[in-house]
Amino acid sequence: MTHDLLNFERGPQRIVCLTEETTEWLYLLGQEHRIVGISGYTVRPRRAREEKPKVSAFLSAKTDKIMDLQPDCVLGFSDLQADIASDLVKRGVQVTIFNQRSVAEVFSMLYQLAAMVGEVEQGAERIAAMQADLRAMQAAVAAKVAAGARRPRVFFEEWDTPHISAIRWVSELMGIAGGDDCFPELAQEPMGKQRIIAYGAEIVRRNPDIILGSWCGKKFRPENVATREGWAEVNAVRHQQLFEIKSPDILQPGPAALTDGVHKMHALFLQWMDADLAGAFKP
Repeated sequence: MTHDLLNFERGPQRIVCLTEETTEWLYLLGQEHRIVGISGYTVRPRRAREEKPKVSAFLSAKTDKIMDLQPDCVLGFSDLQADIASDLVKRGVQVTIFNQRSVAEVFSMLYQLAAMVGEVEQGAERIAAMQADLRAMQAAVAAKVAAGARRPRVFFEEWDTPHISAIRWVSELMGIAGGDDCFPELAQEPMGKQRIIAYGAEIVRRNPDIILGSWCGKKFRPENVATREGWAEVNAVRHQQLFEIKSPDILQPGPAALTDGVHKMHALFLQWMDADLAGAFKP
């Protein structure tokens, strides 16, 4: 039988995901059978760790192991994975590197990936549901403000030594959830080194009402934050408003941040608004 030279696959069939958000999205779309390799940092969904071989960290990858999996597409995130991508491209592998930093860009990435695997309709429906959920949060916050509540000032600490503030999608989601980022100007910077706050005294000066910690790769320690020199009079410390948002729930620019991560922040902010209205945080 003559091979049909005009036949082609409808989208990639053997995908390696170098970061967690694409893995989670493909599972949500019911397309996990296409995934042949994942990042070792993947925890969402939990079963992916049991079902798929782990072939990369974030800044490094087992290139030979990836090649053994014969991928027809490798998905990555940001310029930080440029060296991995370059190596794979030189070996003839198709690589797609997304670089989403804002909430809108996260939605765009989700739509593009859904289209790649032939799930445009389902992807659009899921995106619309997440957008509706976020708009409902905005409406709930607006109702609280209309009733006399004030929005809390929030310091989101992505790392502790040195202090690194929130990346753009986190800052935007905080705003949607009801809080105001204490360092909105730094949120526009894509790289962590550009969001370093050299002097903790500046954080103290901006006096956040809430401190959220999401120390990527290690547990947030509110007791350590509370005992930092000069921080005793910070509102968040005085009123014990220091909370952890686990990094897989918020520092992954994909479904997790748009659902679990933002919901956890929203609940904390509404709780703070109600307590503030009741006079709990009076000087």
